[in-house]
Amino acid sequence: MAAGIATRRDPRPGSGDDLRFSPELRAGRPLAAYAARAEASAGRLHPEPACPMRTPFQRDRDRIVHATAFRRLTYKTQVFVFHEGDHYRTRLTHSLEVAQIARAIARMLVLDEDLAEALALAHDLGHPPFGHAGERALAAAMAAFGGFDHNAQSLKVVTRLERKYAGFDGLNLTFETLEGLAKHNGPLTGHGPHEMVLRREIETAGLATRLHLDAFAPAEAQAAAIADDIAYNAHDLDDGLRAGLIRLEDLVDVPLARTFVAELPRAGLETQRAVYEVNRRMITAMIDDVVRESRARLAQLDEQSLAGVRAASEPVIAH
Repeated sequence: MAAGIATRRDPRPGSGDDLRFSPELRAGRPLAAYAARAEASAGRLHPEPACPMRTPFQRDRDRIVHATAFRRLTYKTQVFVFHEGDHYRTRLTHSLEVAQIARAIARMLVLDEDLAEALALAHDLGHPPFGHAGERALAAAMAAFGGFDHNAQSLKVVTRLERKYAGFDGLNLTFETLEGLAKHNGPLTGHGPHEMVLRREIETAGLATRLHLDAFAPAEAQAAAIADDIAYNAHDLDDGLRAGLIRLEDLVDVPLARTFVAELPRAGLETQRAVYEVNRRMITAMIDDVVRESRARLAQLDEQSLAGVRAASEPVIAH
């Protein structure tokens, strides 16, 4: 039996000697005081028995991965049309890259990696095809019916549109995961068209009093949001270079990239290897910057707790 997974051995069906997950052993060390804690989760809209082998946030992640909407991300592209090439990013490959970066940031800041990963995997579930152009087209088409917003649609997917379980519609995710989905761009205090669509969806889902709308989201949600920025900045550049729309030489005008382009060994290096070298170094530099800045901001919190993160005057995870 793997260390850190259970606190009892040899469960026998019907014996009552069943597996019990030990949250404190999930990563071999306790979480930071400001992290969201699975064992202290506020729960779910529809109460369910605890899973014997997974924390609530791990269970959320698994439900997202098995969702129909997650599979549909395969055919939704970021910039290029799906049939133009096998190697351009889709929403699915993008979500996997965001999850990897979010976990890296969460690990270095001693946050709950599972919550950060769940939010990274779910953040684009409501995105239509054709990127933000598709979203604008849908918003125009739906103007008479209240508009369209991909964040609101993501929330709608996980609270109503997924229909797999006998006892409820949606995935019945924890309130912490739903809060992160609703507020990964910050507190919901505006009243623009996108915010109003999102507010209506939150109210329809019965979550208006559950998600701390006027406060910042948990640090794990903020980590997933900034991982999204890092991932798309890097891979849009990669896809553009791959498609021949821009050249490596053009990157001398990009402040973050120019140093890494200058450091490339010129003799005999294939173009695709050069592109990958620049891309991976950019990602590393952006993650390093986020972790350094976030550690400083977290250290300055008035209260070293999840409540302190929510009450902060600015995001705690930032460049």
